[in-house]
Amino acid sequence: MTATSPDAASPKDRLLEAVVESALAGGIADKSLRAIAEAAGTSHRMLIHHFGSKEGLLVEVIRAVEARQRALFAALEADPEEPAEDLGQAMWSRLRDPALAPQERLFFEVYGQALQGREWAKPLLPGVVEDWVAPLAALFTAAGQSPAQARVGARLGIAVTRGLLLDVLATGETAETDAAMALFLELINGRVTS
Repeated sequence: MTATSPDAASPKDRLLEAVVESALAGGIADKSLRAIAEAAGTSHRMLIHHFGSKEGLLVEVIRAVEARQRALFAALEADPEEPAEDLGQAMWSRLRDPALAPQERLFFEVYGQALQGREWAKPLLPGVVEDWVAPLAALFTAAGQSPAQARVGARLGIAVTRGLLLDVLATGETAETDAAMALFLELINGRVTS
């Protein structure tokens, strides 16, 4: 979700923005709807009115944060003078920011619930992968890959990134996960030989 002027945003968008800020500041998964509403400067009734339930709100928060991350990715510009993996490393550094950990835990929690078939979480599934494939594939295509190869590489990049994020969240290990990402970036850029 991109920042909009307060006058241009709908009441629902303004509420979502306030909840997202609260989520990024301290997480919301373990908070009651009343506590989330209080932190966002609204009432739980307004959140229910706009999002239906706490669960519906969680899905919208995840979508909004994912949209922010894609916008940050889109804003990164590849420097033709620099190795291609520098762009991937910059995005990894942003995703690995400890401040995002509460939101990333929420993402994986709700993602898992969606995969278990929980009706409230299923709205997260459309686009959870595909929304990232297009921008990553565009980057790979610009680097000279065929469109089909670029899409496969994009899916691989998404899977590796999410897997390493899970690793960090589960183990707290940062040095080895950072090294694993660096190796992956070298591998996809053809810089590692056997």
